[in-house]
Amino acid sequence: MHGKTSFLLGDLDETTRYKLLIGLVVPRPIGWIGTMGPDGVPNLAPYSFFNMVAGTPPTVLYAPGLSRRRKDSLANAEATGAFSVNIVTEEVAEAMNLTSGEYPPEVDEFALAGLTAVPGEVVGAPMVAESKANLECRVTQIVAVGNPPGAAVVFGEVLRLHVLDEVLDGTRIDHGRLRAVGRLAGDGYCTTSDRFTMARPD
Repeated sequence: MHGKTSFLLGDLDETTRYKLLIGLVVPRPIGWIGTMGPDGVPNLAPYSFFNMVAGTPPTVLYAPGLSRRRKDSLANAEATGAFSVNIVTEEVAEAMNLTSGEYPPEVDEFALAGLTAVPGEVVGAPMVAESKANLECRVTQIVAVGNPPGAAVVFGEVLRLHVLDEVLDGTRIDHGRLRAVGRLAGDGYCTTSDRFTMARPD
């Protein structure tokens, strides 16, 4: 197309493909995923390959990729059938960033980032008390993706929500008070402070 550079992704190396895609698919919501290890050590890690994909039943997904080793968030979800999603807001963004490192399974990222782990009421997966909203989720499906194998997409049904009273307007969310954070590329993040509205066509 005129004025555009076209890329055939099969001709690009893996790093170039990845950087182009994460630079274009923005902003991405961040799923701050809490799970419990088989040894009782809680795990907390952020994933920007995350979204809500169905309303009935309410379903979210996150995609733990494969780096140096298989992600604890995947292994723990497989073992326990549960995870939490903790909404990342401006107030906890730095703590979220601390938990994004590659840590061994015996490291408790909640403690590392100075966060309070609270057991879920329905599924038991640990939640971030300092987050303004938490989703308790039951694993419904895990789909292997990627090459080499080891990455996956984890689907979960949201069974219970916990939302800070100050961000609620009845059953609606006040985004000005929520102050969610989204992911860009590289070290880039964005906020939801600047918003606009458009009426939907009839």
